[in-house]
Amino acid sequence: PPSGPRFPHPRHDHLDADQRREAASKGIRPGRKTHATGGLNLARAEWRLLVVILIVACAVRLFRISQPNSVVFDEVHFGKFASRYIKSSYFVDVHPPLAKLLITLAGWISGYDGNFDFKDIAKVYENVPYVSMRLVPAMMGVATVPLAYLTLRALDCRVTTALLASLFITFENGMITQSRHILLDSPLIFFTALTTFSWTAFCNEDHYEPFTESWWIWLTMTGLSLGAVVSCKWVGLFTIATVGLGTLKQLWMLLGDLRIPPRLWIKHFIARAICLILIPLIFYMSISEFLHTLRGRGMADTFADVAVGSEVTIRHLNTQGGYLHSHPHSYPGGSKQQQVTLYPHRDSNNDWRIVNATSEGDPYTAWMDQDVSYITHGTRVKLRHIQTDKSLHSHDIRPPVSDVDFQNEVSGYGIPGYAGDANDDWIVEIHKGDKRDRESSKRLRTLRTHFRLRHVMTGCYLFSHKVKLPDWAYEQQEVTCNKQAVLANSLWYVETSYHPKFPADAPKVNYKRPGFFAKFWELQKVMWTTNAGLTDRHTYDSRPDAWPRLRRGINFWVKDHRQIYLLGNPMIWWLSTAAVLSYAAVRGFLILRAKRGYRDFESTVVVKYDTLCGFLFVGWALHYLPFYLMRRQLFLHHYLPALYFAILLACSVFDLVTSTLRPRIRLQIAAMLLVIAVWNYSYFSPIVYGLPWTKSKCQRARWLKTWDFSCNDFLDDYTQYRSTIVPTSQRSSPAIMNDPNQNAGGIGAVPIGEPVKLQQPADQTPAPQENEATRAAEDVQDISSMTPGTTSQASTPSVQTSSNDDEFLETSVTSTSTPSTSLEERPEEREHAEGPKPEEEAEADRAREELFPQGQSI
Repeated sequence: PPSGPRFPHPRHDHLDADQRREAASKGIRPGRKTHATGGLNLARAEWRLLVVILIVACAVRLFRISQPNSVVFDEVHFGKFASRYIKSSYFVDVHPPLAKLLITLAGWISGYDGNFDFKDIAKVYENVPYVSMRLVPAMMGVATVPLAYLTLRALDCRVTTALLASLFITFENGMITQSRHILLDSPLIFFTALTTFSWTAFCNEDHYEPFTESWWIWLTMTGLSLGAVVSCKWVGLFTIATVGLGTLKQLWMLLGDLRIPPRLWIKHFIARAICLILIPLIFYMSISEFLHTLRGRGMADTFADVAVGSEVTIRHLNTQGGYLHSHPHSYPGGSKQQQVTLYPHRDSNNDWRIVNATSEGDPYTAWMDQDVSYITHGTRVKLRHIQTDKSLHSHDIRPPVSDVDFQNEVSGYGIPGYAGDANDDWIVEIHKGDKRDRESSKRLRTLRTHFRLRHVMTGCYLFSHKVKLPDWAYEQQEVTCNKQAVLANSLWYVETSYHPKFPADAPKVNYKRPGFFAKFWELQKVMWTTNAGLTDRHTYDSRPDAWPRLRRGINFWVKDHRQIYLLGNPMIWWLSTAAVLSYAAVRGFLILRAKRGYRDFESTVVVKYDTLCGFLFVGWALHYLPFYLMRRQLFLHHYLPALYFAILLACSVFDLVTSTLRPRIRLQIAAMLLVIAVWNYSYFSPIVYGLPWTKSKCQRARWLKTWDFSCNDFLDDYTQYRSTIVPTSQRSSPAIMNDPNQNAGGIGAVPIGEPVKLQQPADQTPAPQENEATRAAEDVQDISSMTPGTTSQASTPSVQTSSNDDEFLETSVTSTSTPSTSLEERPEEREHAEGPKPEEEAEADRAREELFPQGQSI
């Protein structure tokens, strides 16, 4: 068929006589397409090769997957999420739920009852099918390997190139570490790879002939994959952007093709809109709707009116609606009176009694002998904390954090039987009511009246903002009395109201039940706000500029003189970064040459590799550069989707560079690169699998001073691992970054969100641990010579503390809980957004006493 600049794509549906005879000999009916679906023209030997690759990938990722038999890194969070899903307990997550639901399904099939608390890193699993749950991300990591091979073959790369890419993915240490535990990034990378492969296959079908059955199949698969990837994490939006840019380019090229009539162009547009926008959206909304089927998110109907003597819970209208809260702990400075904070979860420490401050005698008891009277605009009230018998109090003392002249401290003050003083008095100022309830503008009505509380003596307003108190207040949100209060941050409303004198049939109210779209939109706003609020520093966080250089990793687990540390394969990592930079430099150079009149882009080879590498470069850039705009906590594992594109780009560059070489020489070069990659993998395998290692080898492996894995936690010689193991201390040795003569180390494994603790207790004695069973560890030179052993069943975790926030927390506000009589009844309501969750104060106190006998804190 004719081809040229005007018609660059010849038609392939015409077969001459010889081609028809060949097609008939293969059983293909006349008129049927003879090209391979998706452009995957693979020989039988390649399928056999893929089987071998899969076996190797399984061996690498499933090796000793049952070890360690204790909680690793953010299994603290995602295992806990699985427990809540199994129990159908409602919680607000910062991520879409697909990946966690897949892990939950594995646990449920294996008989998990959801009763393990996943409380601390290194806590030994008991009655938890953790291997089955780890197999979900592990098998998705395995499945990513053949997808890399098929993607490069679909992009018309050579078999050697595709093989090299698949083995690079197989032996990439960071991806291996991330895929061996109950974490979300392996499913995310898998669906990213599946989307890339499906889109590439669709582009091949579209290039051959549009609107065929296989064309629709690949386009629909791309849409479903897009829905899946964004349903694992919002990082999947970057994958949507990658496919979206490719779609816009296709439609733009079709618009300029004079052979395409407008009606046919509209058909192309509608098909892509349905499959690449509507299908992913429906998929994502369906997964998000699952959260609203969980139990425990509703609230019982509550009395509509608020009267003198009512027991109420008061919520802040702004800052994601925390509750006005107090607990029996005092400020360390200032008045040293009882703390008043904002707490994001339902709790009996949120209960207050509102009374008339102008009543004769004791206002806290006088209401019992009086008729019911409602709280109206201008009423002078007192608020008594029911659990501790302290009054809501303010005075001319600066708050502990917002220490400025226009802010006053708010505290709990008084003793049982004491009527209080004028500093306990507040004026109710109704701001507005609900238009559907006229009375809500005249008097305080539950859920429908927004009001302010003005302090009588100082004129300041009860106020809260997004400032967290230190550890002594469990990192809850600060409440102050502000003389220059912003209106939005000084508005409150009553969420629940109870009065013993109200009849049972008195009017009651509840939150309006939202429709599907209202619930969906509210969930997205909460997730967005929570993500944006995760700005606290973490011991192992890093910024995007450090990722391509592999400047530092993340300590996942430390126990029994072993360590798991997330660190990429240096050779693969740096080679992929070099490929990205090389493509950008060469592309810029070719653009400059084109400006000078050179016709490089008329070369078919240049056009082919520019299209191929350009697509992968855009995928890398869109999965990496947006992180520079984020001010939240970021970690090395955020780079892994971009790393996938970078590895494919590196192998595409290899395909170009070796395109003029003989196949044998090309294969020899690939084998040399692979040997180096496998050596790097083997060299760092002890911190991938938690194997025995020696201090000397660990020190030699610290090629960069910023690699802060803890060499002090390893033993001096492999023979020491055969004998009874001396327990490691509860915290790893501090990293010494600048002194080459000192042994390298690192702070103990901390969940994402663990606040940075820079002080070390002066006289810390590690808690006792039980000895681990004897392990076979003869002459461990690499992974092939390591004999798997067993792990202690009762060792003390290397880190006991819980954290407050990260990339994976549960609710919309980050804080740590305080004691309450209702906590044991509703443990799911004590969790917070993306990170380790609040514990009861008694447990926190016991943990601190075990760690620091002298009462010290870190």
